[in-house]
Amino acid sequence: MTPLRSGIVAVVGRPNVGKSTLVNALVGQKVSIVSDKPQTTRRGLRAVLTTGDAQAVFTDTPGFHKPRTELGARMNSVVGDAVEGVDVIVHVVDAAAGIGRGDAYVYEQRVRPHRCPAICAVNKVDVTGHRVIVPQLVEAAEIGDFAEIVPISAKTGTGIDRLRDLILDLLPEGPALYPTDTISDQPLEERLAEIVREQALHVTRQEVPHSITVVIEELEPGDGLTSVHASLIVERDSQKGIVIGKGGRTLRTIGSRAREEMERVLGTKVFLDLHVKVVKEWQRDPKALERLGY
Repeated sequence: MTPLRSGIVAVVGRPNVGKSTLVNALVGQKVSIVSDKPQTTRRGLRAVLTTGDAQAVFTDTPGFHKPRTELGARMNSVVGDAVEGVDVIVHVVDAAAGIGRGDAYVYEQRVRPHRCPAICAVNKVDVTGHRVIVPQLVEAAEIGDFAEIVPISAKTGTGIDRLRDLILDLLPEGPALYPTDTISDQPLEERLAEIVREQALHVTRQEVPHSITVVIEELEPGDGLTSVHASLIVERDSQKGIVIGKGGRTLRTIGSRAREEMERVLGTKVFLDLHVKVVKEWQRDPKALERLGY
């Protein structure tokens, strides 16, 4: 009988290298929100992949960076917590943007100090084309000592099966850490809030996406209809106007797209009541961050 393997796999990297897209690809369904904006992921969440003989618990983490706000510092601490005591680290780098000092900084701060095996996933090879894969693999090898370096595209699926197999092979023997039907440890209200924030990230511009967070004020399940009352938080009155849009158009777009995804997640019709509030400079205010759940 094949023994069960199980363990925690931390997925780390600098901002916007595709960590959340990769976690979704590895578990085979959407668990983490994604956007083209840096620092989309703000909280660590665990996504669970269970196969016939193994269970990998992937910890999706914020991009590790040099923080400019209290929120940034707290996000970095999330990354630090996520790599403590894990069984495998997957360090994601961006082949399209180039591999350099930022990646080396992540390795030195969040990969090298830990004795567990590390795999370097060289992401976005679909953008670079095959002609530059080899130089990028060489550059990846120069930033650290990895058990494997794997070219992948989290977006198209290239290399994902091989990466998944390598990760599972590195897990220690042990029982499942979560029930086999678990996909994520993310609380439902947090997941719904992130769905709203994801859509806000897609439709807003300039500095606004970085200043947005979402709080679910009330969740009312019912027969065939779930009512969700949410507040979309920004830092300045000017940002509130941008998020609402002319005649409320932008906010309606955010709400419509978020409601559709919520209905897929919940399996019911959804009534989404969405409002915009200003909490001055919340990213820099420790008390505001506490109230907002960071």
